[in-house]
Amino acid sequence: MAKKKGDLVTAILECTESKDLGLAPSRYYTKKNKKKHPDKLEFKKYNPKLKKYTVHREIK
Repeated sequence: MAKKKGDLVTAILECTESKDLGLAPSRYYTKKNKKKHPDKLEFKKYNPKLKKYTVHREIK
């Protein structure tokens, strides 16, 4: 039986440190399953403007 793709949504991850410094935030786009992960995502990703790994949280 085929899976339905209605559970997948595009999540936008935004840097928290650059936002606090007043710089333009770096953003990453990923997909997530709403049923398995109903809470907001949080990953450590590379920010090229700050040249280090920072915490990126889901917005919206």
